[in-house]
Order: sequence, then C-alpha cells, then structure tokens
Amino acid sequence: MLMQGFAGFMWLLSMALIVFSGFALLDAAVRREDAYRAADKKTKPFWLIILGIAFVVNLLFPILSFLPIIGLIATIVYMVDVRPAIRALPGGGRSSRGSSSDGPYGPYNGGR
Repeated sequence: MLMQGFAGFMWLLSMALIVFSGFALLDAAVRREDAYRAADKKTKPFWLIILGIAFVVNLLFPILSFLPIIGLIATIVYMVDVRPAIRALPGGGRSSRGSSSDGPYGPYNGGR
C-alpha cells in the first residue's frame, strides 16, 4: 500500500514537471526574439533548445535520475529570471500587432 502511494506521488510529480517544462517551452516560443536581446538574456534559440531538451528529458527519464533535476533547474531559471525580464519590457515581449487605437498608418490620436 505504501509503495503504491509513493509510485502514485512520483507519477504526479513527473506529470507536473512535464507540464511545467512544457509551459516554459511554449512561453519561450511565443516571445519576440529581440526581447531576449533587449533584456540581455542570451537568445531565443538558446532558450528554445535548453527548454526543449529539458522537456524531452522529463518525458524520457524517471524523476529520480539526475537529468530531470538538471532540466528542472533550467526551467526554473527561465521562469524566475528570463521570463520576468522579458515581460517587463514594453509590450510584454510578445509579438504585438499594435494598439487597439492604431490605424493603418500608425496610432490614431483623434485629430490632435
């Protein structure tokens, strides 16, 4: 009974780790590339490769081995250091299509 509970807990922990690294990977994919350079946080391809490897490692290896722990550390670094720095930039680092008040030739200022 105790071993089944432990196995269930480890499975849940593994799924949480997969979801966490998957979210970080998707978040890194939707950010603008120039935002990484503006925040001085390596490059977008660098973080996509690191987070992609972390995601695949979490899928393939059991949680008690050291490789998922390394992937978790990389994911945490992205989430607590890189992501907030990129989100602090104007536009939040996401690919923007302009303001809702933008016209076809730039921002609309109401004839002022």
